[in-house]
Amino acid sequence: MTAPKATIARAIRAALLTDDPRAKCFAARQVARDWRMEKLAWDFDVAMPDRPAWPDAPELLPPGQMPKRRKGGSERGRIALWHSLAHIEFVAIDLALDMAGRFGGTMGREFVSDFLAVAADEAMHFALLARKLQSLGSHYGALPAHAGLWEAAHATRGDVAARLAVVPMVLEARGLDVTPATLDRVRAAGDQNGAKILSRILDDEIRHVGFGTKHFLRCAEMAQQNPESYWQSLVKLHFHGFVRPPFNDSARLAAGLSRDFYAVIAH
Repeated sequence: MTAPKATIARAIRAALLTDDPRAKCFAARQVARDWRMEKLAWDFDVAMPDRPAWPDAPELLPPGQMPKRRKGGSERGRIALWHSLAHIEFVAIDLALDMAGRFGGTMGREFVSDFLAVAADEAMHFALLARKLQSLGSHYGALPAHAGLWEAAHATRGDVAARLAVVPMVLEARGLDVTPATLDRVRAAGDQNGAKILSRILDDEIRHVGFGTKHFLRCAEMAQQNPESYWQSLVKLHFHGFVRPPFNDSARLAAGLSRDFYAVIAH
């Protein structure tokens, strides 16, 4: 007698509740692989947790209490940069998993496939950055990290359009803006390995923002709303920061995110 398939919701929930970073990376990639290989039943039979499981370290601090990162090429400054990037990618694994598990039942199979692919990418990014930290004699968890990255997900847990508007189309799109300058600094310092990692992340993030934009446009169509004004209203309601220039307009446009969305509300 053939055992019943595990469900997609249970597999995602188990990955979200994995606290060890290396194990979470493995779990995220395994869920994506099992989904592609049709090993998971289409059944959203369990709810997603309010908060994922995280390791004891790094210590998570409110944004205002984060130590200022020193500019320049000191060893300590380089470790702080790569640790910060590793933390962003670690939380991004959970953001993508939660997107698929929380909203996939209503948004459909393509939505789930897209965001599980994002989760697998973010797991790979984190693994590359964790290895980079080890090459510098450090490790993920050695420094405090930003506690606010999950807040946008929690605040939009009841509205898929709001989640798409804020997480891929504001937070991840911001990565498209700031990564090229970081890449230039890393390359200028002669760190070719670091530059290669950042180039890979930037290419993947364009695709991730593109997934968010694509599914947001679907939400706008279903709500019979103008996409740009709908996005602007949701960002004003749910995002408690500023959409700031300078913008990487070409990368944003490659992701389907034209200036018609963000130029009006930029500060």
